[in-house]
Amino acid sequence: MDFRSSEQSAPTAGPRSEDALPETAAAAVKVVIVGGFGVGKTTLVGSVSEIRPLTTEETMTQAGVGIDDTSGIDGKTSTTVAMDFGRISVNEELVLYLFGTPGQERFWFLWRGLFEGALGAVVLVDTRRLEVSFDVIGRLEERGVPFVVAVNSFPDAPEYPIEELRGALDLPDSVPIVPCDARQRSSSRDVLMTLMRYLQSLAMAQEAS
Repeated sequence: MDFRSSEQSAPTAGPRSEDALPETAAAAVKVVIVGGFGVGKTTLVGSVSEIRPLTTEETMTQAGVGIDDTSGIDGKTSTTVAMDFGRISVNEELVLYLFGTPGQERFWFLWRGLFEGALGAVVLVDTRRLEVSFDVIGRLEERGVPFVVAVNSFPDAPEYPIEELRGALDLPDSVPIVPCDARQRSSSRDVLMTLMRYLQSLAMAQEAS
């Protein structure tokens, strides 16, 4: 057997053509998708990404029993243990890189690296379990990372007026709060566009001052 010809005919590994960065892309922005355990971060990244998303979901095991709070999400069988990654082109020139964080507190030590270089964040919340978002929002505020809040739609989740949610989350009037269905690409994209507009308004206000 001719091993040299065999090596030459082997396929070359590399990214799929549909995953290649558009040639017109001139700027890339890092955005972090954060939230408590089971609020839909992996779903949002997967639904809106124009490339095949990278996920690090693993089956939940006995290791999390008594540690991870699964109240309200009893049917959940897998969890993100490192990050989710996706990409979406806002227009021909601007690309967003999406990094979804793990929700369990025992994996929060990974956040430091994921937050480096992030221009802003989306906080996904579940109205059935608003309390799991308190520490998440607090960490963003401590780091000075601008963010918007997306209220993910679950079939059995109660609905509240935006101002009631703002009060419960102790957010200033300037922070946008928007409804979201993380399963729908258009809805998830609208959330990201809200974040982009918010970041632009902050940049303009800073320049004016």
